[in-house]
Amino acid sequence: MGFSASRSLLRRLGGPPLAGNFTDASFLGRRGMDGSAKQQVEVYGMKYRRFGRTGWMVSEIGYGMWGMGGWTGSDDKESLKSLQCAVDLGCNFFDTAWAYGNGHSEKLLGQLVRANSGHRLYTATKVPPKNLQWPSRRSFTLGDCFPPDHIEKYVHSSLENAGLQSFDLIQFHTWEDGWMDDDRWLTKMDELKRQRLVHAVGISINRWESWNGVRTVRAGAVDAVQVIYNIFDQNPEDDIFPACTDMDVAVIARVPFDEGSLAGTLTKQSKWPQGDWRNTYFVPENLNATVDRVESLQASVPPGMTLPGVALRFILMNPAVSTIIPGMRRVSHVKSNAAASDAGPLPDSLQSELRKHRWDRQPTNWSQ
Repeated sequence: MGFSASRSLLRRLGGPPLAGNFTDASFLGRRGMDGSAKQQVEVYGMKYRRFGRTGWMVSEIGYGMWGMGGWTGSDDKESLKSLQCAVDLGCNFFDTAWAYGNGHSEKLLGQLVRANSGHRLYTATKVPPKNLQWPSRRSFTLGDCFPPDHIEKYVHSSLENAGLQSFDLIQFHTWEDGWMDDDRWLTKMDELKRQRLVHAVGISINRWESWNGVRTVRAGAVDAVQVIYNIFDQNPEDDIFPACTDMDVAVIARVPFDEGSLAGTLTKQSKWPQGDWRNTYFVPENLNATVDRVESLQASVPPGMTLPGVALRFILMNPAVSTIIPGMRRVSHVKSNAAASDAGPLPDSLQSELRKHRWDRQPTNWSQ
């Protein structure tokens, strides 16, 4: 079955979730007085945005769970405390992946959901590519990365890890727009949605390749896109954001702190324990250039503001963004990041100044 023959699948995959799957008292409480969902509402200081055509109202500050999957220094007890703190502060969108500790992060998410049965928490995970290669490359085929049997196997594996009956969002952990020529993934995701194991479908776009998803979005094939977007990486504004806005597709902004540099703590002497992936990302070429740019950026941060807070608020100034998923392993991180939603928009003059720090980069052997 070719792509042209799969338009009925696209209509089914792109339609709204089945009624009743995504509403409960906590969600209805975030609707307008007339019962209609608003584009943005606020509860207990946390603001909420519409998650594209799914209609979900998700917290502006979501939760990225990669660091809980086995990074050096991660601790389950502390991770669970941080996750619960996030729920208490109004966070309701949690993003994980099978690859985060071979399902370990998914298990923590399942524990969180069961401990908060009175809250509507939105669960998102990702299917790893079969070849376990990040990022994908133009030469990789769908069969190399996401053949139908592999997709099904890992959806079930993730559900078992988390102890959940379904995930709100399943994402492909790498992506190539060329895979739209092979609609077997569409057929499989349609099947899983009909089984009510999956409610929405997304793609996670390669680092510094925001263009490599526009075709998929404009075809109406997905409900959400996860992409790197921050003060340095503004290129999604050129291509994927307009496509998502036109197609009512949700945007999940990841890496808001540029893998930690926008926390303002890196130096040119920074090192990490053996086995920590940041040693392979912040190679001298990248680390030195990044620290120089952060030092220049620091001069733009006004007194009384912090660089991490400004970094999050910069992202929230873009209406295309549905939620941000900073990594947070400590309660103090959760509290400071959640406060960015409550703080509201940046002054226009500061936003304009921050835009000057755009840094267009190309994938290389260390960029992963």
